[in-house]
Amino acid sequence: MGQVEMTTKTEVLTNRRNLLGAFAGIATISAAPTYAGVFGYVKGAGNIRRIHMRNSRNGETIDTIYWVDGQYIRPALKEINWFMRDWRENKATTMDRNTIDVIAATHARLRTKDPVYMLSGYRSARTNAMLRSKSRRVAKDSYHVKGQATDIRIKSRSVSDIARAAMAARIGGVGKYYRSNFVHVDSGPVRTWVS
Repeated sequence: MGQVEMTTKTEVLTNRRNLLGAFAGIATISAAPTYAGVFGYVKGAGNIRRIHMRNSRNGETIDTIYWVDGQYIRPALKEINWFMRDWRENKATTMDRNTIDVIAATHARLRTKDPVYMLSGYRSARTNAMLRSKSRRVAKDSYHVKGQATDIRIKSRSVSDIARAAMAARIGGVGKYYRSNFVHVDSGPVRTWVS
């Protein structure tokens, strides 16, 4: 693991505004995704957040609006939690909303219609221990186990481009994994690293 940069608590608290800025100008979507029950939320809505992902492990996709006018949509979050489940054990957890927001903001900043490919979202403790036994790069107290991390890639964008867009949100950690071609994003302390 490369050099890690840490941010003070004061910077973390003030950086929440940066995440909101990452969504600026994304008030309209030309082709809104289909989601049962979302029409009532979207009608007349000004500000929305959307997540469009594909699971690299099982081929599932999700394309949903999960936040409108300052309110998270619970059924959409539930759908996202299930999508980001530990596919090995078919177990889900409540994903940290900041992690979901960073993924959505990163995708929006990159201005691509390609989905975000998720390599790993939530991991059970057992899955994490198994992965840790095979690789020293897997953290014992991984944010994946806490529902606060995901590993992503976007086919039309480089690791550097994705990481730069994620770092612009200034929420959580961003790790660049060039050899494996993915970016780790989490909602822990603000820091960056290269592996």
